[in-house]
Amino acid sequence: MKKNLILFLLLSVYTQAVPQRNIINVPDIPGYRTMVCDFHQHTVFSDGTVWPTVRVDEAIREGLDAIAITDHLEYRPHESDMAADRNRSWQIAKEYAADRGLIVIAGTEITKEMPPGHFNALFIHDAEHILNKDFRQALKTAADQGAFIMWNHPGWKVQQPDSTVWWDEHTYIFNQGWMHGIEVINGPEVSPEAISWANEKSLAMIGNTDQHGPFMFEEFDPDDHRTSTLVFVAEKSEGGIREALFNGRTACWYKHGVIGKAPVIRALFLASVTIRPLDAENGRYLFYNPTDLDLRITLSNTVYEDWSKELKLSPGSKTSFKIPPGASVEQIGVRVNNMFSGVDKPLEVPLSMIQPVHQ
Repeated sequence: MKKNLILFLLLSVYTQAVPQRNIINVPDIPGYRTMVCDFHQHTVFSDGTVWPTVRVDEAIREGLDAIAITDHLEYRPHESDMAADRNRSWQIAKEYAADRGLIVIAGTEITKEMPPGHFNALFIHDAEHILNKDFRQALKTAADQGAFIMWNHPGWKVQQPDSTVWWDEHTYIFNQGWMHGIEVINGPEVSPEAISWANEKSLAMIGNTDQHGPFMFEEFDPDDHRTSTLVFVAEKSEGGIREALFNGRTACWYKHGVIGKAPVIRALFLASVTIRPLDAENGRYLFYNPTDLDLRITLSNTVYEDWSKELKLSPGSKTSFKIPPGASVEQIGVRVNNMFSGVDKPLEVPLSMIQPVHQ
């Protein structure tokens, strides 16, 4: 009896220690599967305040599919207490996540003054070899390791307090083929300039938390979530993520909105919403959003005055609307007010493109 009690207590402690995975319902798009990722986080091995395993537990608890550990190369304020090389945080997280269904990508943050600022290098083999006082040599070494390289928080006020500038150094880096993505969202902060550069230069749009402390102390709204990158992969694997990033199949999911290239967010929206006739003869229809995306839409035919009001399609919700007499579904447009392909460019699609459900 005593042995059974001890076993029960041990199992209880273990069960409490393993986080329960949240299920995030973001739909796949045609031809690809959707993965929810965060590619910018820190631990005590640079200027973070948590052990690498905490980052794994947080990601599992919040339903992420993949994370990258990107501790600073040059800035390690705990170095006297953490006697290890610059690959150690990833190694610890990778081993801990091995049987937990989370992909942990090897990465590092190349940390330079502006210009050119900070860059994350993902899918690296050895962070120690990337360390170099010359940003050119550091980025070249990362690229030689096959890294996906992104410019972090270009509008960070500490480095660009007055205006967000694309410097000559960034042109050099881009022309060398050493910049593949750009952080258009860092934590809660959106960079309009980065959105424009991503579109102009065909850079992957990335949204990350850049988390340093534990998430347990973050204050989120009840219906909010951590900033993430949605990656649309051919296969759910590290290699699938890498291929998708290099081909720019991403969108940034933050607070109540999504930012991404127009074809991607169009496909994501159309996979997220269905339309069902309630009383087609009298023009009554129903929108249904079975996903965890918060969608806010306006119907664009101004004949019907009620359409000036925004329709809120909260996760899992249904919203009815009425088409005015004489109008048809083919004549109506939909503007998604919180899905953007560019600065002040909300997604617009014909209502007729939304999948009908006849039941």
